[in-house]
Amino acid sequence: MRDTRVVLNVRRLHPEARLPRRATAYASGFDLYACLPDGPVTVGSDPVLIPTGIALEFPEGYDVQVRPRSGLARQGVLAVLGTIDADYRGELFVTLHVVGSRAPFIVHHGDRIAQLVVGALAPVVVCEVTELTPTERGTGGHGSTGLR
Repeated sequence: MRDTRVVLNVRRLHPEARLPRRATAYASGFDLYACLPDGPVTVGSDPVLIPTGIALEFPEGYDVQVRPRSGLARQGVLAVLGTIDADYRGELFVTLHVVGSRAPFIVHHGDRIAQLVVGALAPVVVCEVTELTPTERGTGGHGSTGLR
């Protein structure tokens, strides 16, 4: 049987950086870790870039996204959803901020701060048309299908 796994090459840019890893065998995301060897960083309501100390390489045709961790989101600490392009070779940073009236959050070296999710991109072609196929919903936007 042919091996169809996608290879995600990871380069440590700092010797204390941790490689992404799945917390469980069935986790869809890989945990990303803060690389803060010079000390903790305080995150408040303004976005803060947290370094991971790693850079990635993955094949064209894949989508790699940084997503929030549910455990941190429950505490009001959100990672901003981000897309990593296949040709980017720089350090991976995670943008964190605290929402609402929550107290500032302290990020320490080695903390799990976000997750990395890899998916295949659909082979999409953009085609300009003069009309779209009508649907029952039509142009109804936000909340148009009901609140429940």
